[in-house]
Amino acid sequence: MCGIVAYVGNKEAYPIILKGLKRLEYRGYDSAGVALLNQKEILLYKKKGKVSKLEDYAADKEKQSTIGIGHTRWATHGPPNDVNAHPHLSGDGRYVIIHNGIIENYDSLKKELINRGHEFKSDTDTEVLVHLIEDICQNESLSLEDAVRTALNEVVGAYAIVVMDRETPDQLIAAKNSSPLVIGVGDEDFYLASDATPIIEYTKNVVYLEDGQIAVLKKGEEIKLSNIQNQTVTPYIQELEMNLEAIEKGGYEHFMLKEIYEQPQSIRNSTLGRLNLKNSLITLGGIEEFESKFLNANRIIFVACGTSWHSALVGEYMIEDVARIPVEVEYASEFRYRNPIINEKDIVIAISQSGETADTLAALEIAKKKGATIYGICNVVGSSIARATDAGSYTHAGPEIGVASTKAFTAQITILALMALSLANKKGSIAKSRYHNLLSQLNQIPELVEKALETNDQVKYIADLYQNAKNFLYLGRGYNFPVALEGALKLKEISYIHAEGYPAAEMKHGPIALIDEEMPVVAIATRKGSYEKVVSNIQEVKARDGKIIAIVTEGDTTVREMADHVIEIPETDEFLDPLITVIPLQLLSYHVAVMRDCNVDQPRNLAKSVTVE
Repeated sequence: MCGIVAYVGNKEAYPIILKGLKRLEYRGYDSAGVALLNQKEILLYKKKGKVSKLEDYAADKEKQSTIGIGHTRWATHGPPNDVNAHPHLSGDGRYVIIHNGIIENYDSLKKELINRGHEFKSDTDTEVLVHLIEDICQNESLSLEDAVRTALNEVVGAYAIVVMDRETPDQLIAAKNSSPLVIGVGDEDFYLASDATPIIEYTKNVVYLEDGQIAVLKKGEEIKLSNIQNQTVTPYIQELEMNLEAIEKGGYEHFMLKEIYEQPQSIRNSTLGRLNLKNSLITLGGIEEFESKFLNANRIIFVACGTSWHSALVGEYMIEDVARIPVEVEYASEFRYRNPIINEKDIVIAISQSGETADTLAALEIAKKKGATIYGICNVVGSSIARATDAGSYTHAGPEIGVASTKAFTAQITILALMALSLANKKGSIAKSRYHNLLSQLNQIPELVEKALETNDQVKYIADLYQNAKNFLYLGRGYNFPVALEGALKLKEISYIHAEGYPAAEMKHGPIALIDEEMPVVAIATRKGSYEKVVSNIQEVKARDGKIIAIVTEGDTTVREMADHVIEIPETDEFLDPLITVIPLQLLSYHVAVMRDCNVDQPRNLAKSVTVE
């Protein structure tokens, strides 16, 4: 979950690397570092804390160089400090490396290297890898490229690495396995990064490294690409669709707030070209291609983590409701280790914003080996999940920089709604009148989200009242139960307030013991589905002096009489309710976090793209 940036060419490397690190800081912000090469001298600067700390530290130091590597860290091996920060040097100081991932057998390798006389300064697995490369270079008289290849054949785990050699001032070597790495191809220069955000400013031509590939990047030359077996690979250069404005804050105080307000457009983009209201048609490329397998599937299994797991739960409700296909929702991190029963008539669908989530990728590999059809729903073009699946759908939400996912959640649900309705229509399991009605309402969702965003000032007022609460409880039923889970997760992630989401009916089976006058309870009580049951749950909370914050349908009077605060949202079908009900919950978490002086976009201990277990 670390961020990698590197450059080799004719420009000054440091400004490019520093700007890139700032753009990748959502991937990790425990420490940061940069290594530059000047007259065969490695200039190494690294600092605990955010990239700004590194920038201050290096401000008055020598930085002239046209080649360099940079890194922003999310700690795995060893605590965040200056020593454990990347880049890491080999024992002789000749080689320097940056690394995203985990070397699982680092301990045995380290013991062997110590026996050979190597001394280590850090607690990291990464330093072991650069010492191993050094050892191979010295003892086997190999080139750096071949030494890297040999070393990677000895390691177990995930990695994206870039290696720089003090004796070769115009060359970088990069390699990848299960962690993302993108090469930007300029006129006579190359850019490397964990994703495309640091690259888009300089070039739109990119190569996404595949697992097991090694790239040699030399100024003024073509990419030399091979695999770990030393077979030559022809680079496939793609054109980025991203634009620079999409990764800037655009006048908003935080990326999270910007992304909350981008949801009308991101939902619209997710239906663009897919929802033909005039002809009542849905076109999802991956579904069309595997239509027979979907329609005849024994079941659909969703694998996901975090917010994507919550959207998968909504998808379960949708698909079972209208398409009548059995659905299971699995935590990818558990699925991969529990010897699941999967067969060729199953469809396994991975959901991931980044398309790089390590546990989800591993779950897909298991499903693939067992013969299931695998499908992906992700936001990043060219990501590992997109390349690993048989078919899939991009959400087209645009870059999401804030660590706490918002617009990705609603974009994923939009795709799942399209999928459920498409399958239902093809199966004939939905009445034509309901099908047409839901298509029409889905088409109107962006406008309804815009209206829901108008609750911002009211939500901000409520946030001020409860910013010092120690606990929150979120309740929902049916389609809104996953939304309750998502609302609680958002509050936990960015405000550090303990919060739990529950099916409202389950409150009596434990959580009700926690309710008193100090406990804010957020109840999603829209006038659909199990409305009367939720009203009963609200009465149970009020009988115990709990504070009720209710999300209700416009014009509701019943809940208003018993709730302490009522937030009205526009009405839509229960099938699409989560796209609207989640909006005030996102705003609530945002404003509480701001009022508590938390780092909204970069909450402690979290990173955006979870590329390690």
